[in-house]
Amino acid sequence: MTPVLVTGLPRSGTSWTGRMLAAGGELVYVNEPLNPQHPPGHCPGVLDAVVGHRFQYICPDDERDWLPAFTRTVALRYGFLAELRRNRSPYDLARMVRYGAAFTLGRLAGRRALLDDPFALFSAGWFADRLGCRVIILLRDPVAFVGSWQRLGWTVHLDELFDQPLLMRDHPHLEELRALTGTRDRIATTTALWRAAAISATRLADRHPRITLVRYEDLALDPLTGFRGLYEQTGLTWSARARERVRRACTAAPRAGTGGFSWHGLSRTAYRPTDSRRALAEAGARLSPQEAHRVRELAFGGHPAPFPALFPDPLPGT
Repeated sequence: MTPVLVTGLPRSGTSWTGRMLAAGGELVYVNEPLNPQHPPGHCPGVLDAVVGHRFQYICPDDERDWLPAFTRTVALRYGFLAELRRNRSPYDLARMVRYGAAFTLGRLAGRRALLDDPFALFSAGWFADRLGCRVIILLRDPVAFVGSWQRLGWTVHLDELFDQPLLMRDHPHLEELRALTGTRDRIATTTALWRAAAISATRLADRHPRITLVRYEDLALDPLTGFRGLYEQTGLTWSARARERVRRACTAAPRAGTGGFSWHGLSRTAYRPTDSRRALAEAGARLSPQEAHRVRELAFGGHPAPFPALFPDPLPGT
């Protein structure tokens, strides 16, 4: 059965998109197996391989450990013994029970794996070609993306990209980021990461028929139409259940007893039920007008880019 990968830079809507795709009940949601932090990463029950970097790059030249590990993951075969050998805290044991049950029951019910993993972005071609994944890459407007990272105080770790020779070989435009080594200008580094990721995403979508490039803003403005299209592209059934759960989760603040998604259990993500159009409008206000103008200049100005029409000014929904 065809697995699904939802990827894109962190804070680009991958968790929201993954949860909405899983709303129809045909997928088992797997949260960020390539995240280098524990949890959700470093859980060999889910992925029995050692993740050494943010944006760990996987390609045919370096797949010896990754291919069998991910083959088991997308087949929903949970490694109970591997997990017990590494993680034994009460939280880890509870998470093992939750994931182990989800994998086992999902496999028996004929469900497919859905990997929600922003750290798989640069490796999306490998997931499509070697694992047969249908891949969805989310791109978010750079102003909203940078504003989200600024609000959270996140920093780009450039060395983790440069320390991967195969990544730099296959995505040579990442060399542009070397000029920012050592800078404390977080707006500049975050925007440069966005630009590099957007170039990679568009090139990957051009080369691989199994990869679909989606604007986060399009999904947020019209989630029912957008997700219906993604259900069709990934071979999922756009059932009445799926439609209603997407509608409740995306078009209004959840109320008690409505059955919308929320932060709960042992696999928390950055997704909360919300009015997606309102959230879209709020995202454009996290930077000052001067900062927003600078982000757009850094993202689009002065250099040719393969995505000039993807992100018009102003941000949709604002």
